[in-house]
Amino acid sequence: MDTALATVADTFARDGHAVVGQLLTSAETAAYLAIYDRFLTGEIDAGDRRSDLGDGAARSDGAVENITQIMWPSVLCPELLDLPLHDRALAVARKLIGQDAELDFDMLINKAPGTATVTPWHQDAAYWVKLPDRRAVSMWVALDEAVLDNGCMWYVTGSHETPLRPHRPSGNGGRALECDCSEDEPGATPVPLAAGSAAVHAGGTLHYSRGNATSDRQRRAYILNFRPAAMIAMEREQGLDHGLTGNESKVRNTDAGA
Repeated sequence: MDTALATVADTFARDGHAVVGQLLTSAETAAYLAIYDRFLTGEIDAGDRRSDLGDGAARSDGAVENITQIMWPSVLCPELLDLPLHDRALAVARKLIGQDAELDFDMLINKAPGTATVTPWHQDAAYWVKLPDRRAVSMWVALDEAVLDNGCMWYVTGSHETPLRPHRPSGNGGRALECDCSEDEPGATPVPLAAGSAAVHAGGTLHYSRGNATSDRQRRAYILNFRPAAMIAMEREQGLDHGLTGNESKVRNTDAGA
């Protein structure tokens, strides 16, 4: 495992993204999906921590949201912390960015079947305040198989080493931010994942995913973000908690201003 993680760490440092591989067994994945679906049905009330990243786009029949985003599921449902993902993801994050890594926030993002809404190209750091230590890793865990036709992730290799691009609210009027990029960008790479597998990317890595227009299945993902503990403390001192107390999407990083 240490040897495999060393290879992941090397790839992450070089490319700005990497495939971690299988983090959850099928039984563990099923346990997460059971809780996930309680969020989607509203049995677990997420309040204003639930939003539609694709709001403004046409919805398929019966879809509550095009792109369902729920911030801080581990706060809303603490039993998630009794399952293994958070500990396993933290161990990976510490191998990638250092032993001072801690969980900054977590979220659920689901693309309902039959919706064509893309998650637009962006860099996560555009959403965040500018910090002196930019180390960060986002872990994207597929709880369903994620492939091209239901919205697997795309990354632009090496883009974490380039400046943040100007960001703006997405053209469909939703809550997501977007920047200029496309699948034709040099280095743009789709990363399909099996259920229970994970990929990681840096805060400056350009990424996006297609819609889920042609499949008949959900594309449920669990995302966990990690950064140094001192930087998390600095964020909180500035009032930024990633939707824990105020769920607002906007460009916060001055380097990503239009």
